Amino acid sequence: MKAAIVYASVHHGNTKKLVDAIAEKYNVTLIDATKAKEQDMSSFDLIGFASGIYFYKYHQSVMNFASINMPQEKDTFLICTYGGSDGHASMEKILKEKNCRIVGKYACKGYDTYGPFKLVGGLKKGHPTDDEIAGAVSFYEELVK
Repeated sequence: MKAAIVYASVHHGNTKKLVDAIAEKYNVTLIDATKAKEQDMSSFDLIGFASGIYFYKYHQSVMNFASINMPQEKDTFLICTYGGSDGHASMEKILKEKNCRIVGKYACKGYDTYGPFKLVGGLKKGHPTDDEIAGAVSFYEELVK
């Protein structure tokens, strides 16, 4: 199975820790949506989208990448890190428009100093933990069994 994860990890590397752990164990192509604007995704059997959550949404670069590059009717999965709550709905809407099937979702806490959280020293310090990172790998393992 040929798989890719399109991600954005722009502040503390929370999301990058998760996708790197998955890619270290499995042959997964990582695509940084903040750098790659267009790419042919048709050859991938499984495509994941991963991001920190910003005001209840995935990073805009990930949503833009999916809107432009996502082929119709692909199997997909979602991964996010958050300070407040997960924001899968923003990506689910885009993937639904592409008639894609979401085969799984994973979310965990991530250190967050975005916007007003910076004023209080951030939320969820120490996250993602080693257990949360291992949880992301286990989540991916279940998808590709």
